[in-house]
Amino acid sequence: MAKFETPALKEYLEMPASLKKDSMVHSGPFVAAPQHQEPLGFPGELVDNWQDVAIEKMGELLGKYRSLRVFLDSCVKCGACTDKCHYFLGTSDPNNMPVARQDLFRSVYRRYFTLGGKLFPKLVGAVKLDEGVLDQWWSYYHQCSQCRRCSVFCPYGIDTAEISMAAREIMASVGKGQKYSNEIIAKVFKIGNNLGLPEPALVDTMEGLEEDVKDETGVAVRYPVDVEGADVLLVTPSADFFAEPHVDGLIGYGKVFHQAGISWTVSSYASEAANFGMFVGSYENMRKIALRIRKAALDLGVKRIVFGECGHAWRVAYSFLNTLAGPFDFLDSKYPVPQHIIEVTHDLIKRGALTLDKSANDDKRVTFHDSCNVARASRMGDMPGGQFILPREVIKACCSHFFDMASDTIHDSTFCCGGGGGLLTDDLMELRVKGAMPRMQALKDVTERHQVTHLAAICAICKSQFSKVLPYYGFTMDQVVSVHQLVSEAIVLGAKD
Repeated sequence: MAKFETPALKEYLEMPASLKKDSMVHSGPFVAAPQHQEPLGFPGELVDNWQDVAIEKMGELLGKYRSLRVFLDSCVKCGACTDKCHYFLGTSDPNNMPVARQDLFRSVYRRYFTLGGKLFPKLVGAVKLDEGVLDQWWSYYHQCSQCRRCSVFCPYGIDTAEISMAAREIMASVGKGQKYSNEIIAKVFKIGNNLGLPEPALVDTMEGLEEDVKDETGVAVRYPVDVEGADVLLVTPSADFFAEPHVDGLIGYGKVFHQAGISWTVSSYASEAANFGMFVGSYENMRKIALRIRKAALDLGVKRIVFGECGHAWRVAYSFLNTLAGPFDFLDSKYPVPQHIIEVTHDLIKRGALTLDKSANDDKRVTFHDSCNVARASRMGDMPGGQFILPREVIKACCSHFFDMASDTIHDSTFCCGGGGGLLTDDLMELRVKGAMPRMQALKDVTERHQVTHLAAICAICKSQFSKVLPYYGFTMDQVVSVHQLVSEAIVLGAKD
């Protein structure tokens, strides 16, 4: 097992005092095997003429996504993004500066797609795509969680995430894909969720939840699967079906639907909200996953689609679902397509349809982590900034003690958990721990100022990442909770007044 040093948490977040060139060049995920590549339409191993195929694919992406070419042409090396990346702050490796990570792609782009790069490559920093460059791509484009924090501070709005996605798609297209993400996508195509959880196991899990809730509360709350004619199709990350604290959030969803009298179901065909097609930059695979949700909604005859607590699932749903898999004109037009479970619960709270007992969470002093793909790539509700307001209002309705982290570490300036973008794999544990440092620094600060005991999140990846990395920084893994876990504890079940 690789040994590494956990970054120290200090009085406040600091820029690296000295650069550690190539200190993370050794870091890289496992390469996908043929059985992980081929279901996605990618070659099973590195093709013989991979340079030609890669450059052709780069040209295709430049033509398909005009923004990509704009991002590559517009950087003026101003340095505004330099200290905005959590991986740079945690590793001190200069290649993790967003501008430097972009340049790994930009230098190849200039060599093959600009006149200056073809005629005077050294003058414009253009390089040929060779094995050494491919190795750097493999390492450092898997040290980007596509969180887009750098783009918030870039005066030109350059989105490193889009460059990272393009690089990953090019690598997968020549036969060098990432095992973690591609294996997960293949499971979705075969079974319907990231975990490869078959229908009998899913049904058994949901029946077990019904028994647990009945034993605990005395109330028969249903957790249904494949119920035709239900009002709501709930599409949630598959982590919600088995792992803590995720499953506690799922229990909360069921209690909310039960108490509001909303009939709902999950689909065994499309039981997964997450869409790892985005992480590997593949429109085709994103669309294929999204179309499963459309088919499930049609087959079950539901009126609404509601997404559970998952950051990138909500980004794909909010930003792309209607164009990827729409139109959804067969759903009830009274409701937006899609909805987030936070929106549903918030609306019910505002209308007085739920009774919440805050004292049930009096053992907790809570802060909230704004997940990247919710904070910087979506909205909630009918107001600007709703993705920041609604979750906090739900938490405050359930808890007496809530405290925000420092203002420059939340909302659209939020720091990534360190495990997003397809990096939530143990072969990248060093990167994940070091990348979590800025968020852990902010958590340490709010803990010292307000004696915070719990960190709430609405993203499955964030919850999984925090459960793993919190102990490296002196916290405990059970300090991370789902927002709907708080709702589940506070909600009063039974007859309404």
